[in-house]
Amino acid sequence: MNFIEVIKSIILGIVEGITEWLPISSTGHMILVNELIRNTGFTASDLYLYVIQLGAILAVVTLYFRKLNPFSPSKTKSEKSDTWQMWFKVVIACLPAAVIGLLLDPIMEKLENWEVVSATLIIYGIAFIILENRPRKTLVRDMNGMTYKTALLIGMFQVLSIIPGTSRSGSTILGAMIVGCSREIAAEFSFFLAIPVMFGVSLLKILKYGLVMSGGDAAVLLIGMAVAYAVSMLAIKFLVNFVKSHDFKPFGVYRIILGLVVIAYFLVF
Repeated sequence: MNFIEVIKSIILGIVEGITEWLPISSTGHMILVNELIRNTGFTASDLYLYVIQLGAILAVVTLYFRKLNPFSPSKTKSEKSDTWQMWFKVVIACLPAAVIGLLLDPIMEKLENWEVVSATLIIYGIAFIILENRPRKTLVRDMNGMTYKTALLIGMFQVLSIIPGTSRSGSTILGAMIVGCSREIAAEFSFFLAIPVMFGVSLLKILKYGLVMSGGDAAVLLIGMAVAYAVSMLAIKFLVNFVKSHDFKPFGVYRIILGLVVIAYFLVF
């Protein structure tokens, strides 16, 4: 097993664990990190960069296992019914991205460059600041209060995340708040939407490339997943606690600064 690849895997696991859940764009950070560590080899492959996300997803499943589990023996019949309805809303919200995303994926791959990423970082950063500065009526304060129509609308916003640099969590959180969800529900629903989307993408990559993976590559991938899992646990808890008493403007400011850093880096180097 290549020692350098292990170090890169740990670094990328940390970046994945933080940026997958905060609305700051994992793509933007991966571009900078890949440049800084001159990433080549297995850790730069599509298989690695997509499957490492499984570690982040498992963190959501761990933290919200009871809430996500419709078969929990500790739940009442009514609670189990609410859980099933929540999953139906998640499925409905994932449909637009599944259909439109598959159709546009070949086109979006051509947009994976620093110019597009920096622009979307800045644009959505400004959008977060504008949204938080405007008076907003909160209509949905818990998952039961979310209608299927609202879930579908949030799913339409998730389609925007196929544009590099947008951020899946950023687009869904922003969309959920625009249609009337509280910050807490916007963040939580964004976590749940990631489960089928990221599991599906990772599974496709494993079926496509994983069957020929060497033992050393598998070990590097598992290390990255383990790091992403541990860091994701901390990042999710941080975001949940943060939005209870803060708004998303700091993330908007951060996105703008990161977008400018990406521009400066590639113009200079």
